[in-house]
Amino acid sequence: MTYLTTKNYPHPEVLDYPEKALFFGTGVLLRGLPLFFIEKANRQGVFRGRVVVVKSTTRGDTTDFDRQENCFTTLVRGIENGREVNEVSINCAISRVLTASTAWAQVLAVAESPALSLVVSNTTEVGIQYVEESIFATPPASFPAKLLAVLHKRYETFSGDPEKGLVIVPTELISENGDKLRAIVQQLALFNNLSASFIIWLNEANDFCNSLVDRIVPGLVTGALKTSMEAELGYQDDLMIMAEPYRLWAIEGNERVRQKLTFAAADAGVKIEPSITKFKELKLRLLNAPHTLCCSIAHLMGFVTVKEAMKNVEFLAFMRGVMFDEISPCLGESIEQDEIHAFANAVLDRFRNENLDHKWLSISMNYTAKMAMRCVGLLEKWYQQHSTVPAHMAFAFASYLYFMRVHKTDDGSYAGFTNGASYSPNDPDANVLASAWETAANSDELTRMVLTNSDLWSVDLSALPGFSGAVSQYLNTLLTSDSFTLPDFTPAVH
Repeated sequence: MTYLTTKNYPHPEVLDYPEKALFFGTGVLLRGLPLFFIEKANRQGVFRGRVVVVKSTTRGDTTDFDRQENCFTTLVRGIENGREVNEVSINCAISRVLTASTAWAQVLAVAESPALSLVVSNTTEVGIQYVEESIFATPPASFPAKLLAVLHKRYETFSGDPEKGLVIVPTELISENGDKLRAIVQQLALFNNLSASFIIWLNEANDFCNSLVDRIVPGLVTGALKTSMEAELGYQDDLMIMAEPYRLWAIEGNERVRQKLTFAAADAGVKIEPSITKFKELKLRLLNAPHTLCCSIAHLMGFVTVKEAMKNVEFLAFMRGVMFDEISPCLGESIEQDEIHAFANAVLDRFRNENLDHKWLSISMNYTAKMAMRCVGLLEKWYQQHSTVPAHMAFAFASYLYFMRVHKTDDGSYAGFTNGASYSPNDPDANVLASAWETAANSDELTRMVLTNSDLWSVDLSALPGFSGAVSQYLNTLLTSDSFTLPDFTPAVH
């Protein structure tokens, strides 16, 4: 069996395409999403460009990329529009992988290419931070300094030609990532005493785009699946990855951005819009919030993984109820209901994916903060539109309180106990909940103590009409029942 090589690629002419993009980061997210779109566009003859990837960390090396001529296999597995998806493709969008510490001159040489139009980064959230340093080091330490060095080299090479600016799209999971990166680069330019004319070019010729990425790419394919796939495909691939079918890369950009990012035409998963607020809201409220609202319920029902819980009729009915009957109406002021329902159904498909082992206890990490960030706003929107209590959300809050019935252990951590086993909630606010459980005389007092704690929620949730009473009633039922049972909600039918 040989290693994957370019002879396996069905369209060899792609190898002659010019290097149009510079990626900072070698992780699976970049390979499973932006590179997926570029490869697909190249197959359609749309983008017609390859990618130089910069490896910035000192961990590992580029041996696997070099050995496989930078090609790798992508397995797409899961459910899309209710249909099982099982696809295999070979991605040869990468032309070179350069290690910044040893090939910085080559990285800067890429900046001199007339064809270059795009910079993409995925350097983790820590990567987009201001570090006061010279951009003339070989190389600079931080990603923003590396980026500024590339931009400065390009400015010098093309004598400040405004047509040679780049589109810069960070994919780090921080809010307003493009705006924050632009501000850091501008600050670094001042620190490095770069010319006023360069700073004008930096600000006017380049587009820093806020972006949102959404696709689960679990990592490298290993173990039995790798062995079986290599036997089936007839080659060895140490860079093989798997991704779910769902894919979204929302990029905030104008017409100039759209004209340069021609790969967007190859897949509906790329969205270039003047504002990506809608996509952030959909993800926060219909993907993240249901995860958070349902994680304690699933755990208390005895389910370990998301896919396991989604096979349970009662749990699925609750999930659909909270998504369609309570969350969706809260989004209708700014987003069309058809789009909301389509996104919600896609989320349900994603939750059913048998190829992903997403554990509920992992989802419960930082539980209280997630409830505050993802769910409190929904409650407030609900009460702006309705005079009734959102029953699913009230029960979810009661389940959260029941799940956080924890005590401090000898090693200083906190633990709860249910279904005959202990569990350790990874929540910095566990001490607050433990104290409430220790001092409250009954469910009413416990509920009041937690819901009125504005340090947790930034608001007094007990002020929402009827909400505290409903949560307390549900909590009392849970405390007095022999087993955890979902109430008899009317299932949503959509």
